[in-house]
Order: sequence, then C-alpha cells, then structure tokens
Amino acid sequence: MHTLIHSFFELTITGLVLGSVYALVALGYTLVYGVLQLINFAHSEVFMFGTFAFAWVLVAFGASPQTGAWALIGMVIVGALAAAAMSAGVALVLERVAYRPLIKNKAPKLVALISAIGASFALSELMGLRDKIANAVGLGDALAPYVANARDIYALQLPNPRPLFTIGDYQVTNIDLLILAAALVMMLALDVFVRRTRIGRSMRAVAQDPETAALMGVNSTRVIQWTFVIGGIMAGVAATLYMVKYGVTRQNSGFLLGVKAFTAAVMGGIGNLRGALLGGLILGVAENWGSALIGSQWKDVVAFVLLIVILLFRPSGLLGESLGKARA
Repeated sequence: MHTLIHSFFELTITGLVLGSVYALVALGYTLVYGVLQLINFAHSEVFMFGTFAFAWVLVAFGASPQTGAWALIGMVIVGALAAAAMSAGVALVLERVAYRPLIKNKAPKLVALISAIGASFALSELMGLRDKIANAVGLGDALAPYVANARDIYALQLPNPRPLFTIGDYQVTNIDLLILAAALVMMLALDVFVRRTRIGRSMRAVAQDPETAALMGVNSTRVIQWTFVIGGIMAGVAATLYMVKYGVTRQNSGFLLGVKAFTAAVMGGIGNLRGALLGGLILGVAENWGSALIGSQWKDVVAFVLLIVILLFRPSGLLGESLGKARA
C-alpha cells in the first residue's frame, strides 16, 4: 500500500500509457468479433509484425540516441506508416488464407478458432526464422542488421524521453503525451469512420444481420476485408507507440500483449469500440496498481483476476454489449 500511495501518479499515468496500447490492439479483436463473431487470435502477430516494420525503418535511417528531434519525428512518421502498412498487409493475408476459405465453406466457428491459433504460431515462427530464410536466399550478410539472431530481443537505440511537466511526483514526458494523444485521436477517427462512412455503415449492417445486408447489396467479402485492414492499421499504430515507449521487440512479443488486449476488449464489452478503449485504460492502470500492492511478479495475474471479477458481476462487459449481441 505504501508503494501505491507514494507513487500513485506515476503508476496511474504509466498505466494509462500502457493501457492506450492495449486499447488500440483490442480494437482489432472487437472489430473482427463484431462483424464475424469470431475471435482472431492471430491479431497479436499482426501487432508483432508492425513492431518489426517500425524498428527496421528506424534502423535503416540510422536512428541513435544522438538523433535530432526533427529528424527523429520524420523517422517516427515514416516508421508509423510502414508499421500500419505491414500490419494491414499481414491482416489482409490472414483473412485471405486463414478465414475466407472457412467462411466460404461455412465451417464451424471452432474450426476458424483453431485456424487462427495455427496462423498465430506460423506467423511467430516465420519471424523467428527470418535469419535462416535470408541465408537460404543468399541475403543473410546484406540483411544482417535486420535478420541476425532472429530469436533474440531486437532493440532500438532512441533518444531519452524529455520531461515536460510534473504531476504529483511524476514527470510527464513527451512520449507519454504522444501515446495518450495518438490513442485518443485514432479512437475518435475510427468511431467517426464506422459511424459516418459508407464502409463503416456496411460493417455495421453485416454485424447486425449479414443476410439482410446481402439482400440490400452489401458485399460482405469486401466488408470483411476492410475490417481486417482497419484492425491491422490500428495494430500498426499500437506497434509504433509501443516501440517508441519501450524500444524492444521479438518474434513472440505479441503473445502476452495480445492476450491482455483481448482481455481489455472483453472487459469493455467485446464488439463495442468505446468499450475496447475503456477496457484497455482500466486494465493498464489496474496492472500498475495491483503490482504496487502485491508485487510486480503478479502483474499479469492482476489483469486476469480483474477480468474474472468483472465478468462475474457484468458478463456483457462494462459498457453492456453482450457477446451474443456484439456490434461493430
């Protein structure tokens, strides 16, 4: 309790920052579930590919702790675009290979779930074998900065965050503000996209009643593609923010973060976009508070205990969307 009281503002703000990353990844889970009523467990690897795309861009540009502010901003923007493109591309391939054949053949949802888990392992191993793949095609030496020691941690060397102001006993940095602002902007943009655009309205129509939507001329295959692409873009932005904050990734870095993001989506009410944001922020703060109370080694346990407690008293999630009536 002493640690929580003494470091209350630090734990809360850093929890909100981490929760923002959870929320952006959770949007991918909730979008796919809202439209297909399927859990895309390979979404964590979509995030992981985004972290590598961002890291590779900054390595290619020669980012270092001595990089100037304006140069670093330019690198981050290019890296974010690369991460979003990579994650969206992986998500699109995932939809085409792991889901569409099953949907077309009206396979049971359990089969789709197993397919997603298999795709998750395949994507993770593909990244872990990138050094061997590069060596096999004779590019191992040329691509060494990007593929060497593929199963080790891949780290970036970035300038230290710059403190901007103090809240309580915690110095809020430019990176903290960047992550919080970016997550909020992306959430608002997605909310407007789903509610105001033609594709967004089609997504909501397919989520509510696929048969009626098809009779009204909505192309469900195109809607599903867009759903995966948008979820992938959100994962790419989350990957960018994660790398800016922590600067490290590896081929299995998406697993635990993906499980927590899924937890956040269920906690907020899976199928509810605003619920994903709320669930992510609550989960990030609860983890920090819980680790201060019972020890950092129990940080991951706190997240899942909190999920169980919330579902015991509110099975539909905090914002009231039940699993069986989820909407995009």
